[in-house]
Amino acid sequence: MNTMTLWHLTGWEFAALAFAALLVGFSKTAVSGANTVSLAIFAAVLPARASTGVLLPILIAGDVLAVLTYRRHAHWPTLWRLFPAVAAGVVVGTVFLMWADDGIVRTSIGAILLLMAGVTVWRRRQADAEEEPDGVTTRAGRAKARSYGVLGGFTTMVANAGGPVMSMYLLSAGFRKLGFLGTSAFFFLIVNTSKLPFSAGLGLIDADSLLLDAALVLFVVPGAFLGRWAVNRINQRLFEQLVIAATVVGGVQLLVR
Repeated sequence: MNTMTLWHLTGWEFAALAFAALLVGFSKTAVSGANTVSLAIFAAVLPARASTGVLLPILIAGDVLAVLTYRRHAHWPTLWRLFPAVAAGVVVGTVFLMWADDGIVRTSIGAILLLMAGVTVWRRRQADAEEEPDGVTTRAGRAKARSYGVLGGFTTMVANAGGPVMSMYLLSAGFRKLGFLGTSAFFFLIVNTSKLPFSAGLGLIDADSLLLDAALVLFVVPGAFLGRWAVNRINQRLFEQLVIAATVVGGVQLLVR
Protein backbone atom coordinates (compact mmCIF):
# COMPACT_ATOMS: atom_id res chain seq x y z
CA MET A 1 0.00 0.00 0.00
CA ASN A 2 1.28 3.45 -0.90
CA THR A 3 1.36 4.88 2.61
CA MET A 4 3.75 6.01 5.29
CA THR A 5 4.28 3.80 8.35
CA LEU A 6 4.13 5.06 11.91
CA TRP A 7 7.91 5.30 11.94
CA HIS A 8 8.09 7.51 8.84
CA LEU A 9 5.83 10.24 10.21
CA THR A 10 7.31 13.45 11.57
CA GLY A 11 6.23 14.71 14.97
CA TRP A 12 4.01 17.36 13.42
CA GLU A 13 2.39 14.85 11.05
CA PHE A 14 1.59 12.45 13.89
CA ALA A 15 0.25 15.34 15.98
CA ALA A 16 -2.05 16.34 13.09
CA LEU A 17 -3.33 12.77 12.74
CA ALA A 18 -3.80 12.49 16.52
CA PHE A 19 -5.87 15.69 16.51
CA ALA A 20 -7.92 14.30 13.62
CA ALA A 21 -8.52 11.07 15.58
CA LEU A 22 -9.63 13.07 18.62
CA LEU A 23 -12.01 15.01 16.38
CA VAL A 24 -13.45 11.71 15.10
CA GLY A 25 -14.39 10.75 18.66
CA PHE A 26 -15.85 14.19 19.28
CA SER A 27 -17.90 14.14 16.09
CA LYS A 28 -19.34 10.70 16.82
CA THR A 29 -20.78 11.77 20.18
CA ALA A 30 -21.52 15.45 19.54
CA VAL A 31 -21.76 16.74 15.94
CA SER A 32 -22.15 14.03 13.33
CA GLY A 33 -20.34 14.89 10.10
CA ALA A 34 -17.69 17.04 11.73
CA ASN A 35 -15.14 14.35 10.88
CA THR A 36 -14.94 15.74 7.34
CA VAL A 37 -12.18 17.88 8.89
CA SER A 38 -10.45 14.65 9.97
CA LEU A 39 -10.76 13.37 6.42
CA ALA A 40 -9.03 16.45 5.06
CA ILE A 41 -6.20 16.11 7.59
CA PHE A 42 -5.65 12.41 6.88
CA ALA A 43 -5.66 13.00 3.11
CA ALA A 44 -3.21 15.88 3.50
CA VAL A 45 -0.71 13.96 5.67
CA LEU A 46 -1.01 10.54 3.99
CA PRO A 47 -1.40 9.52 0.34
CA ALA A 48 -5.05 10.28 -0.47
CA ARG A 49 -6.09 6.77 -1.51
CA ALA A 50 -4.36 5.09 1.42
CA SER A 51 -5.74 7.61 3.90
CA THR A 52 -9.24 6.19 3.51
CA GLY A 53 -8.04 2.79 4.69
CA VAL A 54 -6.11 4.20 7.64
CA LEU A 55 -9.05 6.33 8.75
CA LEU A 56 -11.66 3.54 8.56
CA PRO A 57 -10.69 1.66 11.77
CA ILE A 58 -10.48 5.01 13.58
CA LEU A 59 -14.04 5.75 12.52
CA ILE A 60 -15.22 2.31 13.65
CA ALA A 61 -13.68 2.89 17.09
CA GLY A 62 -15.64 6.15 17.30
CA ASP A 63 -18.80 4.36 16.13
CA VAL A 64 -18.48 1.77 18.91
CA LEU A 65 -18.19 4.51 21.53
CA ALA A 66 -21.18 6.34 20.04
CA VAL A 67 -23.31 3.17 20.08
CA LEU A 68 -22.40 2.52 23.72
CA THR A 69 -23.43 6.09 24.54
CA TYR A 70 -26.68 6.41 22.52
CA ARG A 71 -27.75 2.79 21.89
CA ARG A 72 -31.21 3.27 23.44
CA HIS A 73 -32.16 6.04 21.01
CA ALA A 74 -31.76 4.35 17.60
CA HIS A 75 -34.73 4.17 15.21
CA TRP A 76 -34.37 0.81 13.48
CA PRO A 77 -37.14 1.16 10.83
CA THR A 78 -35.19 4.09 9.37
CA LEU A 79 -31.97 2.05 9.38
CA TRP A 80 -33.53 -0.92 7.57
CA ARG A 81 -35.00 1.45 4.98
CA LEU A 82 -31.57 2.95 4.23
CA PHE A 83 -29.32 -0.11 4.14
CA PRO A 84 -30.18 -1.54 0.66
CA ALA A 85 -29.50 1.79 -1.07
CA VAL A 86 -26.34 2.31 0.97
CA ALA A 87 -25.08 -1.14 -0.04
CA ALA A 88 -25.53 -0.21 -3.71
CA GLY A 89 -23.58 3.00 -3.14
CA VAL A 90 -20.74 1.11 -1.43
CA VAL A 91 -20.45 -1.25 -4.39
CA VAL A 92 -20.28 1.69 -6.82
CA GLY A 93 -17.64 3.34 -4.64
CA THR A 94 -15.60 0.11 -4.54
CA VAL A 95 -15.63 -0.16 -8.33
CA PHE A 96 -14.49 3.46 -8.54
CA LEU A 97 -11.56 2.79 -6.19
CA MET A 98 -10.50 -0.23 -8.26
CA TRP A 99 -9.42 1.96 -11.19
CA ALA A 100 -8.83 5.38 -9.60
CA ASP A 101 -5.21 6.32 -8.89
CA ASP A 102 -4.05 8.51 -6.01
CA GLY A 103 -4.40 11.76 -7.97
CA ILE A 104 -7.97 10.98 -8.98
CA VAL A 105 -8.87 9.95 -5.45
CA ARG A 106 -7.30 13.11 -4.00
CA THR A 107 -9.25 15.28 -6.45
CA SER A 108 -12.42 13.29 -5.75
CA ILE A 109 -12.02 13.67 -1.98
CA GLY A 110 -11.48 17.42 -2.38
CA ALA A 111 -14.55 17.74 -4.60
CA ILE A 112 -16.61 15.60 -2.20
CA LEU A 113 -15.55 17.76 0.74
CA LEU A 114 -16.64 20.92 -1.07
CA LEU A 115 -19.89 19.22 -2.08
CA MET A 116 -20.50 18.14 1.51
CA ALA A 117 -19.84 21.67 2.74
CA GLY A 118 -22.44 22.95 0.29
CA VAL A 119 -24.84 20.18 1.31
CA THR A 120 -24.41 21.08 4.98
CA VAL A 121 -25.17 24.75 4.32
CA TRP A 122 -28.24 23.80 2.29
CA ARG A 123 -29.35 21.35 4.98
CA ARG A 124 -29.15 24.02 7.66
CA ARG A 125 -31.22 26.43 5.59
CA GLN A 126 -33.80 23.75 4.82
CA ALA A 127 -34.03 22.81 8.48
CA ASP A 128 -34.68 26.45 9.36
CA ALA A 129 -37.28 26.86 6.60
CA GLU A 130 -39.26 23.63 7.04
CA GLU A 131 -42.13 23.74 9.48
CA GLU A 132 -42.93 20.05 9.18
CA PRO A 133 -40.14 17.77 7.94
CA ASP A 134 -40.97 15.12 5.37
CA GLY A 135 -41.89 11.77 6.84
CA VAL A 136 -40.04 8.58 6.01
CA THR A 137 -43.09 6.44 5.26
CA THR A 138 -44.48 8.33 2.26
CA ARG A 139 -43.54 7.54 -1.33
CA ALA A 140 -41.51 10.77 -1.50
CA GLY A 141 -39.87 9.85 1.78
CA ARG A 142 -38.88 6.41 0.48
CA ALA A 143 -37.46 7.93 -2.71
CA LYS A 144 -35.50 10.40 -0.64
CA ALA A 145 -34.15 7.58 1.53
CA ARG A 146 -32.96 5.70 -1.57
CA SER A 147 -31.25 8.72 -3.10
CA TYR A 148 -29.53 9.72 0.13
CA GLY A 149 -28.63 6.09 0.79
CA VAL A 150 -26.84 5.63 -2.55
CA LEU A 151 -25.00 8.95 -2.22
CA GLY A 152 -24.11 8.18 1.38
CA GLY A 153 -22.80 4.72 0.48
CA PHE A 154 -20.65 6.06 -2.37
CA THR A 155 -19.21 8.96 -0.40
CA THR A 156 -18.49 6.84 2.67
CA MET A 157 -16.71 4.18 0.57
CA VAL A 158 -14.63 6.58 -1.53
CA ALA A 159 -13.84 9.21 1.09
CA ASN A 160 -15.40 8.18 4.44
CA ALA A 161 -17.51 11.31 3.92
CA GLY A 162 -21.05 10.00 4.33
CA GLY A 163 -21.65 11.93 7.56
CA PRO A 164 -23.05 15.17 6.11
CA VAL A 165 -25.30 13.24 3.70
CA MET A 166 -26.83 11.17 6.49
CA SER A 167 -27.00 14.19 8.79
CA MET A 168 -29.07 16.03 6.20
CA TYR A 169 -31.38 13.05 5.73
CA LEU A 170 -31.94 12.39 9.43
CA LEU A 171 -32.58 16.05 10.22
CA SER A 172 -34.99 16.41 7.31
CA ALA A 173 -36.82 13.30 8.58
CA GLY A 174 -37.54 15.11 11.84
CA PHE A 175 -35.14 13.40 14.26
CA ARG A 176 -34.47 15.07 17.59
CA LYS A 177 -30.93 15.25 18.97
CA LEU A 178 -30.79 11.92 20.85
CA GLY A 179 -32.68 9.99 18.17
CA PHE A 180 -30.42 11.53 15.57
CA LEU A 181 -27.24 10.53 17.44
CA GLY A 182 -28.46 7.00 18.26
CA THR A 183 -29.64 6.22 14.73
CA SER A 184 -26.51 7.73 13.20
CA ALA A 185 -24.28 5.73 15.59
CA PHE A 186 -25.72 2.35 14.61
CA PHE A 187 -25.88 3.32 10.94
CA PHE A 188 -22.18 4.13 10.68
CA LEU A 189 -21.04 1.23 12.87
CA ILE A 190 -22.81 -1.23 10.57
CA VAL A 191 -21.83 0.51 7.32
CA ASN A 192 -18.20 1.13 8.26
CA THR A 193 -17.75 -2.43 9.51
CA SER A 194 -19.19 -3.78 6.26
CA LYS A 195 -16.59 -1.73 4.35
CA LEU A 196 -13.65 -3.53 5.99
CA PRO A 197 -13.44 -6.48 3.55
CA PHE A 198 -13.77 -4.13 0.56
CA SER A 199 -10.97 -1.89 1.84
CA ALA A 200 -8.75 -4.86 2.68
CA GLY A 201 -9.38 -6.36 -0.74
CA LEU A 202 -8.33 -3.10 -2.36
CA GLY A 203 -5.09 -3.11 -0.33
CA LEU A 204 -6.10 -0.05 1.67
CA ILE A 205 -5.75 -1.87 5.01
CA ASP A 206 -2.60 -3.83 5.89
CA ALA A 207 -0.25 -4.43 8.82
CA ASP A 208 1.37 -0.98 8.50
CA SER A 209 -1.94 0.86 8.44
CA LEU A 210 -3.25 -1.13 11.41
CA LEU A 211 -0.11 -0.31 13.42
CA LEU A 212 -0.71 3.37 12.77
CA ASP A 213 -4.37 2.89 13.73
CA ALA A 214 -3.33 1.25 17.02
CA ALA A 215 -1.36 4.36 17.94
CA LEU A 216 -4.09 6.80 16.85
CA VAL A 217 -7.14 5.05 18.29
CA LEU A 218 -6.03 6.08 21.78
CA PHE A 219 -6.97 9.65 20.89
CA VAL A 220 -10.53 8.71 19.84
CA VAL A 221 -11.56 7.91 23.41
CA PRO A 222 -10.93 11.34 25.00
CA GLY A 223 -12.55 12.93 21.95
CA ALA A 224 -15.68 10.85 22.49
CA PHE A 225 -15.85 11.76 26.19
CA LEU A 226 -15.34 15.42 25.30
CA GLY A 227 -18.18 15.21 22.79
CA ARG A 228 -20.50 13.54 25.31
CA TRP A 229 -19.77 16.32 27.80
CA ALA A 230 -20.20 19.07 25.21
CA VAL A 231 -23.29 17.81 23.37
CA ASN A 232 -25.70 19.72 25.64
CA ARG A 233 -23.41 22.73 26.04
CA ILE A 234 -21.94 23.41 22.61
CA ASN A 235 -23.09 26.31 20.48
CA GLN A 236 -23.78 24.08 17.51
CA ARG A 237 -24.44 26.82 14.98
CA LEU A 238 -21.03 28.39 15.57
CA PHE A 239 -19.35 24.99 15.56
CA GLU A 240 -20.97 24.02 12.26
CA GLN A 241 -19.79 27.29 10.75
CA LEU A 242 -16.23 26.47 11.82
CA VAL A 243 -16.56 22.93 10.47
CA ILE A 244 -17.82 24.20 7.13
CA ALA A 245 -14.96 26.69 6.88
CA ALA A 246 -12.37 24.04 7.74
CA THR A 247 -13.93 21.60 5.29
CA VAL A 248 -13.80 24.14 2.46
CA VAL A 249 -10.15 24.91 3.23
CA GLY A 250 -9.33 21.20 3.30
CA GLY A 251 -11.16 20.53 0.05
CA VAL A 252 -9.45 23.41 -1.77
CA GLN A 253 -6.09 22.29 -0.41
CA LEU A 254 -6.59 18.81 -1.84
CA LEU A 255 -7.69 20.15 -5.22
CA VAL A 256 -4.74 22.50 -5.68
CA ARG A 257 -2.05 20.29 -4.13
